[in-house]
Amino acid sequence: MAAGSGDAAVEVAPLGFATAAVGVGVVLRQAGWPEGPALLFSAAEWRVFLAGVRAGDFDDLTASGGGNEG
Repeated sequence: MAAGSGDAAVEVAPLGFATAAVGVGVVLRQAGWPEGPALLFSAAEWRVFLAGVRAGDFDDLTASGGGNEG
């Protein structure tokens, strides 16, 4: 799944293999730079993140344009 456009686009996909660090999970990377770095999340970490998004835990990051401007 891709979200955003241009340089801001990100892709989220199931990790096609298990790793020692995260087991089975998901990978998040910049869509326009597929050979670049990626973030790996275990299935449990991804579920906690999505629950936080649904609960509005990150809404303050977008309300003022992002970040901790106070």
